[in-house]
Amino acid sequence: MNLIKLDAIDSTNSFLKELAQKSNLTNYTVVVANYQKKGKGQMGSQWDSKPGENLLCSVYVEFNDFLATEQVLLNYAVSIAVYNVLIDYEVPKLSIKWPNDILSLNHKISGILIEPVMQQGRIISAVIGIGINVNQMDFSTSKKQITSLKFLKGIDFNLDELLQSLIEELKIQIAYITNTKSNVLKKRYLDVLYKHNVPSMFMDQQLQTRFMGKIVGVASTGKIQIQLEDETIKEFGVKEVAFV
Repeated sequence: MNLIKLDAIDSTNSFLKELAQKSNLTNYTVVVANYQKKGKGQMGSQWDSKPGENLLCSVYVEFNDFLATEQVLLNYAVSIAVYNVLIDYEVPKLSIKWPNDILSLNHKISGILIEPVMQQGRIISAVIGIGINVNQMDFSTSKKQITSLKFLKGIDFNLDELLQSLIEELKIQIAYITNTKSNVLKKRYLDVLYKHNVPSMFMDQQLQTRFMGKIVGVASTGKIQIQLEDETIKEFGVKEVAFV
């Protein structure tokens, strides 16, 4: 693992993407920062974190024969990797909230941002940004329900050890993409997917209307599949639907 440690940076993902354009990076080059001034989340949202208290990293991964049409597998692999690491830390009642937030007791403990590079219908590399709330206890400035390892377990955690465990698990799960066992990834993902097959209230963000339904799967495009009360199935992209 080629590890680059930074004190403060706008975004580890932006830094690593720019570095990849300028130089030949080794596979699984990792950038980790004590603080991100402009941490990036899904669809341009912000990732807020106090300096030195959490794991903020980005990982550069290369692929040899990964079709762009199978991009959802990468989301499965990364989500499962983070989930498994937190399971090893005995974090209670974990789940993956579509597409790739990790929850404990229905509170967010980790977020993921995957930015692939595509060429001729294939994913040739990706920068995988992962934020895990570790030793931070005060989330008073956030409007979301957020938690951390320390908040849940009552002790401080070593960020370097957590990073090492995370990279090892990423390698294991990403290997499933190309070793003909990709169906295993989808099953594992759905097994721990938040509210999977549970009747729930949703908000259609485009129509601004509420509706009852239940998550029944994820399409090959990565869209969430929700079965409506009339038993039809509708697919939604990121930011098109939310839990109420």
